[in-house]
Amino acid sequence: MPQPVLLLGAGPAAYGFPLARIAGIHPVILVDTTVPGWAQPFLSGHLAADPEREAETAGTIARYADGQRIAGVLTWTRGHLVTTARVAGQLGLPGPSYEAAAACADPAAVRARLALHRVLPDEPGDADGPLVSAETVVLDDEVRIAALTRTTPGPPGRLPLRHCVHAHDGLLHNRFLRQTVERAVRALGLNHTVAHVGLRVTGRGPRVTGVAPYLPGDLIPSLVERATGVDLAEVAVALACGTGVDLSPSRQRAAAVRFAESTDSRQRRRRMYWVVEGEDVAECDRALDAA
Repeated sequence: MPQPVLLLGAGPAAYGFPLARIAGIHPVILVDTTVPGWAQPFLSGHLAADPEREAETAGTIARYADGQRIAGVLTWTRGHLVTTARVAGQLGLPGPSYEAAAACADPAAVRARLALHRVLPDEPGDADGPLVSAETVVLDDEVRIAALTRTTPGPPGRLPLRHCVHAHDGLLHNRFLRQTVERAVRALGLNHTVAHVGLRVTGRGPRVTGVAPYLPGDLIPSLVERATGVDLAEVAVALACGTGVDLSPSRQRAAAVRFAESTDSRQRRRRMYWVVEGEDVAECDRALDAA
């Protein structure tokens, strides 16, 4: 039987897709204070600990690992990056270093690191440029963009309106974008991870809006797989376990998701979404407009 992986923090229910994929490869032990109902079917166990409490959680995991070999450690929660890096280090497992995780956990530190390496940040004056994110795989000596996600923002403080991934996105061939992504990843000292690198494409070149060294949410891993065939969840767990990854695309399509929110009589928000795929972006747009 495969050795288990530890997941620090369940995250929101939108992570059900990658969690199901990871659970099909390794048993998953959730490290969190509680187990949400949506995650229960995909888990093989639970360690009751608060990943925000770094030393306490590291001790709990050390005691568990004393009688059980662990294959890898993952998180998709920014607030748990430092604890995840500490645990991976104490177990001798791959992943971003403690220093890199600490920097990525603090948006101000991210901006400072990027500025130090002359990676240009997004600014208010660039607001007219389109938003994209590079779904990036960071190996020891290589930074590869598996896909680009284009985002149409929703109202301030609300959900994004749409995400779209196209296997033939023309920006994949933009050398300035690719250079910006690689420089951002190197500036933060990342390795052995999937990273979600946010960018705004302006007339003066790409500007970095943020870097998250973990699987993205909002069903983006599902869109990437539908459009390209690359399973980012499988890649993420392989990197965490130190095994080989396959980034060969097997599909040449487009996929998109549209989000919406409604409010019930008790003023509770309900999140809705529609996922489509097609031969190109125009076909996806037509399907979402009809949904």
